[in-house]
Amino acid sequence: MQALWLSVRLAGCVAAILLVVGTPLAYWLAQTKWRGKFLVESVVALPLVLPPTVLGFYLLLAMGANGPLGRLWTAWFGHTLAFTFLGLLLASVLYSLPFAVQPLAAAFESVDRRLLDAAAVLGAGRWRTFREIILPLSTRGVVTAAVLSFAHTLGEFGVVLMVGGNIPGLTRTVSIHIYDHVQSLDYGAANRMAVALLLISFAVLSTIYAVNRRVWSLWPGK
Repeated sequence: MQALWLSVRLAGCVAAILLVVGTPLAYWLAQTKWRGKFLVESVVALPLVLPPTVLGFYLLLAMGANGPLGRLWTAWFGHTLAFTFLGLLLASVLYSLPFAVQPLAAAFESVDRRLLDAAAVLGAGRWRTFREIILPLSTRGVVTAAVLSFAHTLGEFGVVLMVGGNIPGLTRTVSIHIYDHVQSLDYGAANRMAVALLLISFAVLSTIYAVNRRVWSLWPGK
């Protein structure tokens, strides 16, 4: 259960951070007219096509004792980021970034431009327009981003193993825990943990999608 709780805590933190970090990035991607924005979109989407072990390897180098992040972190706190929960959190945020940014950007782009023009004519600033028009109309995208970020982090394996290792109570997530049981041929324990993870994932997704559908149904014509 310790590994399961660690995975849930990690997934919850990643989802919360990505909503905070991903929302302004997604809004910029949805609104900017810069011709080179495809470069930013490519960087954001890179974890979708990059093998997790490749991403994990370079993050491990960056966070290690000789890496730029590792040296800076060591100077501040006396230890590197690699093989710590914070290092695991940073790696998971980067790995799950497209699962938050892409749904948010799509939701922001789908808002009727006439509503934004009307708000501008009435003197509403960008922040007020975003808060009172864009965000309420993008509820589905926000919920989808949170769900995908949480679910993707909950089951990740390659990046977690490369950056966090297999330290009980600190970086051993449920996916690594299952792998350990399989390696030791303890299929019964692996099955019990896998079933628990399956049920939790299904319950989270079902609950959030049900809430999302209920909220969305409050909008006329949807």
